[in-house]
Amino acid sequence: MDVCRAVTQRISTRAFLPDPLSESEIRDWLSQAQRAPSGGNTQPWRTIVLAGQAKDDLVKMAAPVIAANPRGQETDRPIYPKDLWEPYESRRRRVGEMMYEVLDIPRENREGRAAWFSNNFRFFGAPVAVFVVIDERMGHGQWGHTGMYLQTLALLAEERGWGSCFQECWGMLRPALKEYFKLGASEMIWCGMAVGKPDTSHPVNTLRAERACLDETADLRGF
Repeated sequence: MDVCRAVTQRISTRAFLPDPLSESEIRDWLSQAQRAPSGGNTQPWRTIVLAGQAKDDLVKMAAPVIAANPRGQETDRPIYPKDLWEPYESRRRRVGEMMYEVLDIPRENREGRAAWFSNNFRFFGAPVAVFVVIDERMGHGQWGHTGMYLQTLALLAEERGWGSCFQECWGMLRPALKEYFKLGASEMIWCGMAVGKPDTSHPVNTLRAERACLDETADLRGF
């Protein structure tokens, strides 16, 4: 598979087959992703990868925490800036509405939407859960480099026939996860990632998020 095809066909997979991925497959995937670029070769990321009982135990830990705090625990690193402005807020809302449309869960069905959202904290049934850890002392550049690592993981997963979904929603439980994983004093969970073989029969995996047209995001000069 070439890079262009991997980029084009990658989606946020939100329904997975139960088929396990072996430790050797995961190790090979992570090893290749270590070639992701990073300024000064700092490689500022660390990963925690869970499968089997380890993943199930984490899901059990998270369930009562999110039930007690549906809006998430207090954190100084919110997923989105407060009062997200345009056009970003409209894009964020639009992709959510597109997802519920393909799932046939109307806006007035709040319980149905809440039930679907709770799947985030079960990794949408994926057999493998990845958490990306970063040191809070890192600068904005290192956050960007860690984002490139995440993209590399996603494209390498695509090449293997796997699906993936970046899950910033786990940022809602950063204090609980910090304690659960016994992270260092300055370490934090940035996000989670669900990984496995996609369930191509599930309607949610037909969703392809819209992208802004090039003229909205690029300013070409001197051509």
